[in-house]
Amino acid sequence: MSRYNDTKKVKNFIGGKVYYETTYYNDVPLKNDDLYFISTEGDRCDNLAYRFYGTPELWWFIARVNNLNAMNIPAGIQLRIPPTISDAKGS
Repeated sequence: MSRYNDTKKVKNFIGGKVYYETTYYNDVPLKNDDLYFISTEGDRCDNLAYRFYGTPELWWFIARVNNLNAMNIPAGIQLRIPPTISDAKGS
């Protein structure tokens, strides 16, 4: 699932390039079956996405849920992993 699946595309009239509009995401609600753990040295969003969702392409979902702005995760951070990717949609 691409993070831009539901984002509108706009064609630039000068040059004809296609651009994505700004993607807006809803907050991911807390759920009783969310997973929580403390990050360790070397944890990265793409590796966690592969571990929990079967694809590294959903790294951005884990980063967004946990307000991270980098792929690498500092050790000692509490992370929340939603059990499903149903909220990984933008508009």
